[in-house]
Amino acid sequence: MSSIEFGVLLPTREAVMSGRPETAPMLAMAERAEAAGFDSVWIGDSLTARPRHEPLTLLAAVAARTRRVRLGTGVLLPALRHPVVLAHVVGTLDRVAEGRVILGVGIAADTPAIRKEFAAAGVPFERRVGRVLETLEICRALWTRDGVSFGGKHFALDNVTMEPKPHRPGGPPIWIGGSGPTALREAARFDAWFPTGPSVEFFAEHLPRVQAAARAAGRAPDAVTGAAYVTLALDPSPAAAEQRLHGFLETYYAAPARAILARQACYAGPIEGGVDWLQRWIDAGARHIALRFAGGDQLAQMDEAAARLLPRLKRG
Repeated sequence: MSSIEFGVLLPTREAVMSGRPETAPMLAMAERAEAAGFDSVWIGDSLTARPRHEPLTLLAAVAARTRRVRLGTGVLLPALRHPVVLAHVVGTLDRVAEGRVILGVGIAADTPAIRKEFAAAGVPFERRVGRVLETLEICRALWTRDGVSFGGKHFALDNVTMEPKPHRPGGPPIWIGGSGPTALREAARFDAWFPTGPSVEFFAEHLPRVQAAARAAGRAPDAVTGAAYVTLALDPSPAAAEQRLHGFLETYYAAPARAILARQACYAGPIEGGVDWLQRWIDAGARHIALRFAGGDQLAQMDEAAARLLPRLKRG
């Protein structure tokens, strides 16, 4: 069996919400994650809907402070960037990181705040799916070859060459987030399916379908990695953990916890139960799991997970 990899999300959203947007603590957390044995460091994306640091910029700083961990966007919204600009920024980031970048991407959920975000960026929300797919096609082309021409519904390029190309030949792997019909349909064309939920049962049901679709398209059996983004609130007291998780979700998303829990995979409770819960994701085919720690002392939770979760789950 291939080894299981674990990542950690840097709390950029929480830093902004708490009025402490300084980046030094997050860079230190990234260094500590690498030293503790995590395999990847992740940063989320939002312009105005859920204000936080710009992920590609901050990941460049993380790249300069780390040597081994992979650096991922969890997840970036390509529709909010012009494809030529995005290809250029990601290409340079991958140069800084010497090939360690993972481009996790999403279509964008339909909420009033996200619609407002798209309007602020001058991007028509209703056209986001087509824009994302064309953007990724253009990025891959610009990362791979010179003199790219492209004619789509949303973008047109005429003999464009992008330099520098990424450190990794062909550019970073692209991981598709989301569990809606579009994400499930398109994931077979990319390098990983990387949903936030809604449950391990859903993941176990749909990952084989995504991988079968990839095989049917002539790709290698392991072409699409099963990955997952999950939220943990670790505490010896289940009640305290659940209370902290609910408070975290409601503050983070400005929505009732119940609504978020219906869409996102979360665990609240003692670390022993967390081991069992994460093992179910591994049994369902997850090979890379990004952990978001819900509220409280994130460094302490990360250290505890490194000491008591990772060794028991990485054995495979």
